[in-house]
Amino acid sequence: FVFKLTVAKQQDHFFQAAYLEERDAWVRDIKKAIHCLDGGQRFARKSTRRSIRLPETINLSALYLSMKDPEKGIKELKLEKDKKVFNYCFTGTSVIDWLVSSNSIRNRKEGLMLASSLLSEGYLQPAGDTSKAAAEGLSDTPFLDLVDAYYYFPDSGFFCEGNSSDDDVILKEEFRGMVVKQGCLLKQ
Repeated sequence: FVFKLTVAKQQDHFFQAAYLEERDAWVRDIKKAIHCLDGGQRFARKSTRRSIRLPETINLSALYLSMKDPEKGIKELKLEKDKKVFNYCFTGTSVIDWLVSSNSIRNRKEGLMLASSLLSEGYLQPAGDTSKAAAEGLSDTPFLDLVDAYYYFPDSGFFCEGNSSDDDVILKEEFRGMVVKQGCLLKQ
């Protein structure tokens, strides 16, 4: 799950993600930043709270911790779709159901707004083609209230089995040089 970024000074930088979806999210975000900067625009991440008028009384961080509660939170499952197994994830419908049952929202429409905020702020991540397409703007809402739209918590240990391809393989010859600093990045 390594990708290489070559900068103008012909320096190569290698980034390693923990899993395929994380790598794809990094690549997508870096491409957006490059496109923005090439167009002469200033790159800045928009605040979800301002863009969808999320009430100030809603604390996304506290809500996220409640969702992750092992006893009362959203249950992480092993789900299968299109010959792929998604580990430590949950459906969009289960997120909305949990928000309704926890009295965080009044109806499913509010749930979509709140879940979209959680997704935009990085508290939830899309897993699978359906939810990824929606998150990239190919749907009416970035978050889907569907049983076949999968999501996961970014620090859950999520991984997908059965979706590697030849395109995902980086030849060892490409990764030469000395590792200056090795660590783990958490995207929020």
